[in-house]
Amino acid sequence: MNRIEDEAAEIARIRSEYNRRRTEIPPNFYSWDRAVNLFFHTQLLRAAVAALAGARIFPLVGLRVLDVGCGRGDWLLEFCQWGAEPDKLAGIDLDENRIFEARRRLPPADLRVGDARQFPWPDGTYDLVTQFTVFTSILHDRVKRQIAAEMLRVLTPGGVVLWYDFRYNNPRNPNVRGIEAEEICGLFPGCDVKLRKVTLAPPIARALVPASWIAALALEKIPWLQTHYLGLIRKAL
Repeated sequence: MNRIEDEAAEIARIRSEYNRRRTEIPPNFYSWDRAVNLFFHTQLLRAAVAALAGARIFPLVGLRVLDVGCGRGDWLLEFCQWGAEPDKLAGIDLDENRIFEARRRLPPADLRVGDARQFPWPDGTYDLVTQFTVFTSILHDRVKRQIAAEMLRVLTPGGVVLWYDFRYNNPRNPNVRGIEAEEICGLFPGCDVKLRKVTLAPPIARALVPASWIAALALEKIPWLQTHYLGLIRKAL
């Protein structure tokens, strides 16, 4: 198998895994009426807003924002709450059904079907590029490097990548692979990378949050129980 076929096979594997999740995971598994999902989302919102505010890029008024792996547009809608104008938002996703739904929810946004190895936008288009648990679904190192390079290409000089993804492997799911700090820095050479450990380990949170939100907040402060990195990755001027 040559390089192009190898990379195409990885994209096909990711599409297949997304289809599997859609058919096998119950529709309400990630619903906010489940206390643990509301806990995860609330804590991530707090951390992300604090990180962006600390970097003086919050609120998002006037900023051009791209979400990689945007799905149904959930985070793009959140960015509107953070001050972004809908017509300055963009997203890309492999799944045409999810993009169809995102377009219904956010008609002014620029939403594209495609894989993120090659964006349809010119260099320096966006002030902020985001990804939420996209890279851990990619097992092929070269594909990860290609996507990271595209994220940097479309960033303005001094622009920022907002990163949120697993640090650890999931022993129950061989289709995801955690990404540690050294690899993240390697994906974005020449950038200022600031990472913070966040998110209580999901198996613990699912067991604990319905019984005690306060106890979950306390355990979330223990570094070795924090399973994700939240990062701000600033492109050089």
